[in-house]
Amino acid sequence: MTKVPLSELTDRMKRFRARMDAEKPDWELAAFFGRVNQYYFTGTMQDGLLLVPRDGEAVFWVRRSFERAENESLFPDLRPMKSFRDAAPTARTDRKVIHLETELVPLALVQRFRKYFPCKEVAPLDATVARVRAVKSPYELAIMERCGAIHRRVMEENVPAMLREGLNEAEFACELYSLLVREGHQGTVRFGMFNVDIAVAQLGFGENSIYPTSFDGPGGCAGIGPAAPVLGSRERKLKKGDLVFVDVGCAMEGYHTDKTMVYQFGRPLPDEVVANHRRCVELEHRLVSLLKPGAIPEEIHAGIMSSLDAEFLKNFMGFGHRRANFLGHGVGLQIDEPPVLAEGFAEPLAENMTLAIEPKKGVPGIGMVGSENTYVVTPTGGRSLTGNSPGLILVR
Repeated sequence: MTKVPLSELTDRMKRFRARMDAEKPDWELAAFFGRVNQYYFTGTMQDGLLLVPRDGEAVFWVRRSFERAENESLFPDLRPMKSFRDAAPTARTDRKVIHLETELVPLALVQRFRKYFPCKEVAPLDATVARVRAVKSPYELAIMERCGAIHRRVMEENVPAMLREGLNEAEFACELYSLLVREGHQGTVRFGMFNVDIAVAQLGFGENSIYPTSFDGPGGCAGIGPAAPVLGSRERKLKKGDLVFVDVGCAMEGYHTDKTMVYQFGRPLPDEVVANHRRCVELEHRLVSLLKPGAIPEEIHAGIMSSLDAEFLKNFMGFGHRRANFLGHGVGLQIDEPPVLAEGFAEPLAENMTLAIEPKKGVPGIGMVGSENTYVVTPTGGRSLTGNSPGLILVR
């Protein structure tokens, strides 16, 4: 079993405390309920409560499974609890503010927590911890390198051989998932977006890749049906002349990479479609060249968008009125993390941030063209973790 090193956990907690001191100088206690953040700080993912007091050492109170936490984690202070009552005697009762993951924790859970941890108010820490997590350590980047290698191999080398006439989308999704897991994918992909369900990928044959979806991304996915708009349609079968769109995450040891590839099945697509795809790939290269420390995400977004002509902007980053208002997003313990190449994101990029860059364009009657890869911010621009294929591979 691979354990997150104690030095890694210690550095993460040190950087979090420094951020809190800088951004919230009067903070008193941070309480983490979310398992992704708990894993980031402790190296184990349990049902518990991580308490980080400003004036003391952090404690991870574990309801279940304490035995597993002891086996998996090198975190210095693990303690068992049956309820919040067990942890309460160790905390002060005169706190004014407790900082929580307010975008995640349900109101009922906050109310139960405040019964034993009284305070005048709760305040958010979501953005603060997200900014800490955005800069990856060498340890994290090494995991993402391995994950990206799997991603590249599966998408660029294996998927073309999986495509066959008469295959339906749901069958393809299942076969893709099975292959990813056999190659080393952990089997689950995590999102921060509220109420997001993704079974395997956003994928579609032909026009299904621009089907309306609530998912905040450029591509579409018809899915199984209204109650399960995921996986892929059982009715839509692959036929010659189809565009195949696959936007899929891969993860190892908690860390993700994100990649999209499109394929031409049976015969080449019309020249206009190919030209639109190539322009998206060119945009990806332009964006990647700008991924340097100090660059401002919203300025990158504004500069690229202002350079595009009105005709190309039609159905760019979506289809019709459904448009994703970003050109790229951070990736790490979740697929959708800061920083985001979008309006409103003014904090400069830093070296070793990781972003998925995904310029895409919907084409009526054809589907979604474009590309996506995951990159590391470096002084010379983005370095790809997931390969460099321009996509639109012709599969005969």
